[in-house]
Formats: sequence, C-alpha cells, structure tokens
Amino acid sequence: MSAQDTIMPLWPQAVPNQIASGEKEVVDHKDDGITWITNVQNPTLEVYLPSRKNATGQAVLIFPGGGYHGLAYDWEGTDIAKALTVKGVAAIVVKYRLPWSKSITKGKNVVPLQDAQRAIRLVRAGAAEWGSAPDKIGIMGFSAGGHLASTLGTHYNDEVYQRQDAADDLSARPDFMALIYPVITLGEPSTHTGSRTSLLGEDPTQEEVNYLSNEKHVNGDTPPAFLLHAMDDKAVPVENSILFFGALREHQVPATMHVYPTGGHGFSLALNDGRLKNWINLFFDWLVNLD
Repeated sequence: MSAQDTIMPLWPQAVPNQIASGEKEVVDHKDDGITWITNVQNPTLEVYLPSRKNATGQAVLIFPGGGYHGLAYDWEGTDIAKALTVKGVAAIVVKYRLPWSKSITKGKNVVPLQDAQRAIRLVRAGAAEWGSAPDKIGIMGFSAGGHLASTLGTHYNDEVYQRQDAADDLSARPDFMALIYPVITLGEPSTHTGSRTSLLGEDPTQEEVNYLSNEKHVNGDTPPAFLLHAMDDKAVPVENSILFFGALREHQVPATMHVYPTGGHGFSLALNDGRLKNWINLFFDWLVNLD
C-alpha cells in the first residue's frame, strides 16, 4: 500500500454478526458543520500518513464518538487524523459499526469491539508498509469512542470473532491509549445513559453492565493511558476519567490525566478555546516521552 491516504475494508469477506437488512449507511452534513455517519454497514479504516521523512514510527487508531448511535466522523475523526500527521504520527480513522443497527444479528454489545480488535490487528499487519513500528501502535477515542478505546484496552484478549486471515494472529493489545472525555463506566450514577442504552438496551443485566464498565477490567497489562476531561462536562461526567485513572493507579499502570475546569463535552481540538486548545500538544509531549 502506498503512502497516499487510503480507505480499506475491515473485513475481507462477510462482516461478522451482520446480515443484509436493506438498511443504508447515511452520511449527514449537519447544520453545526459536523459530518455524522449512521447505520454503518461496511466498517473501514481511513489511513492518513505523514511524509516518510517526518514519520515518528508511531500510529494511532481514532474512534470518533456519537453515543454508539452515530459517528462524528470529521469532528472527532478525520480532523484529529490531520492534526496527528502534522507531528509525524500515522493516523487511522475507524468507521465502526453501531450496535442498534437493524443489520446486526446477535452480540450487539460486542460488535464495536469486534471492529476495534480487527482494526488494530490490520494496522499492526500493515505497519511496516506504512512506516510505523508494530510496537508503537496506540488508540484514541472520544466520548463513546473513548468507551470503545478503553474496551479494546481492557478486552483485547477476548475472543469475539472467528479468525479471518493472518492479521488475526497478531495481538490486539494497544501500545498506548488516549481517552478524550471518555465514557468508561456503564454503571450508575456516572454513565452516559445514551451510550449504555445503545449498547445494552433498556434493561441490561448486571453482568452485562459490569462486562463493559471498563474500570473493572484494568490489570497490570493494561496499556499506558492519557486521559482528558472537563469538570463541567454535563453529558459524560468527569467521574468516568477519574474512575479509570484510579484503576490504572491501583494496578501501577503509567497514566497521565488532565482535567480542565471548563470545556463541556465534545470539544474536539477546541481550537477556539484559548486554554483548552493546548491539549493536543500535551498529548504529543506525552507521546514523545512514552517508554
């Protein structure tokens, strides 16, 4: 594959846990300027590469947010990818499936994790060709995409789909995580209700809630993490990041957390916020010094 930007399918043939339903993928350019994708039928990777001379050897898979109901694909996806490539980091936007889709046949709660595991394995398989090191591949997720990223970071060994090809022989463990105003827990009172309902329905069992409350699944092998949140986030309470940071600290996993007093939710690069817009540089500084 060349160094040009590339869009590639996640799955070589049949997409697991999915049937043809007549449902159509929708790309909607909202009045607020954000491009939303819903009803994802064909999950993909969209690859953005820096010039070879600027490449650091690091790669980041990006999971846009949207409450597991849609994807803020440019706002928390391709815009972020472009910012990363400026700093020499290969960036891959993951268009992942959404569990409430009519095309999903079973296992709705693990369908996003299926796509996330497959995505990082594909990136690891293509790392050399893209100028990245296979042991410098991390993930970044926003809001519900942060939940998916933290799910991958804590459930990377779970067998959630059948082997497709040689890429699936590779590890799905991220080498690092960046969780930006993430949903972490699906438990009360701190969860984002929309994300929980999209994933688990209106009346989930406690076992289902616990499985995807990712603060409960941190261990000593969980990847190092960078966390970012605003105290006044009314959609996804800051307690989500605090819970995850506490679990990382308990298990002696290296973690950095930045909490801003203001910023709300869904601020992306925050380019119009004089203080908050520096968060991406804090992330780059963290990434440079990552062991």
